[in-house]
Amino acid sequence: MTQRLGVIADDFTGATDIAGFMVENGWRVTQLIGHGPAEVPADVDAVVISLKSRSCAVEQAVADSLAALARLKELGCDRFFFKYCSTFDSTAEGNIGPVTDALLAALGETFTVICPALPVNGRTVCHGNLFVNGVPLDESGMKDHPVTPMRDANLRRLMAAQARGQVGLVDYHAVLAGPAAVRARLEELKAAGVNYAVLDTLTMADLPVLGEAVSELKLVTGGSGLGAGLARVATGGQGAALARELGAPVAGGRAVVLSGSCSQMTNAQVAAYQQKAPHRLVEVARCIEAPAAYAAELADWVAAQDSAPAPMLYATQPAAELARIQAQYGAARASEAVEGVFAAVAARLAGEGFGKFIVAGGETSGIVTQALAVTGFHIGPQIAPGVPWVRALDKPLSLALKSGNFGDEHFFSNAQEFFHD
Repeated sequence: MTQRLGVIADDFTGATDIAGFMVENGWRVTQLIGHGPAEVPADVDAVVISLKSRSCAVEQAVADSLAALARLKELGCDRFFFKYCSTFDSTAEGNIGPVTDALLAALGETFTVICPALPVNGRTVCHGNLFVNGVPLDESGMKDHPVTPMRDANLRRLMAAQARGQVGLVDYHAVLAGPAAVRARLEELKAAGVNYAVLDTLTMADLPVLGEAVSELKLVTGGSGLGAGLARVATGGQGAALARELGAPVAGGRAVVLSGSCSQMTNAQVAAYQQKAPHRLVEVARCIEAPAAYAAELADWVAAQDSAPAPMLYATQPAAELARIQAQYGAARASEAVEGVFAAVAARLAGEGFGKFIVAGGETSGIVTQALAVTGFHIGPQIAPGVPWVRALDKPLSLALKSGNFGDEHFFSNAQEFFHD
């Protein structure tokens, strides 16, 4: 590869998601937390910066993303990728549109693509509409997301509502015709004054086609599927085994499961794992009333359990109970209190020799990673599509950071099958 790709991801699990797919397709990838260390390995093909900019204020998301862009330039990146969720998590105010506009302006560009699709996980785009397992986005579980409820499936309308420019479409007929046809359609749209081109995507086989077609753009935006397509075109899929080995779970050190997501799939995963392992619910009231004492109590409970299977702490709740909790305490207050306790528990457990953390939920993953003072990762083997094991660059810690709806119901058990102590 003659150029290094810089990826700006709008949350922690999204960063490991795209990094994992790139590794599976042959690229060596380093993921940084914030600005990370001063240097990255010389032979990496892509550098991913993890932000927490998905649901913060628009101004903060833009500022953080522009700072990440500057850092990636310092690290020798020549092309750039703004990575967001495969369900296009955002509101009418942003943050996907404003961040895209800011990145384009900073790079002196006026045109990019919109490609959230990840068919292996059921996210497809047809006629510009985003589907989740065959159901329109606004009819899926995302319609009632507590932070970014998705009430429209049409990506052209969603992007137009929050960005400054015009939105066009590369339909599936062009994708089926191959990279040259897609490139020709992109040029047509650009000449017509369009700023963002939504890419129809129905199968994983479409992603290398799209990757080749957009490989010369200075900035692309999308989900991890397009990242996989870019890597596949560059490597032909060669070198994946060596790339995975760099991030395989560390030997030694106990494991723990920390689940903060309240998605439908994480609820199923928690229910399945409760049948196999010690588990304890994290109570919101106690997180608010006495967080330090409660975190110490929970960490002591985890340490007192058998090491295998890994014990689980969970704040995961079904939709009705989550609504009750949010009504009682306030959504932001409850979330921040629980995340703070998870962070404190993780830090205490790391100090007691725990070396492997299996974490469910983007916000929980972010706060746990920060609490462990990790500055960057090597990306390892995928536990499930979009969820790799990652190994800290500078300490004997490994993490599996799972986005809410990723993985099957046995994810927590499957993650532990990679241990080789």
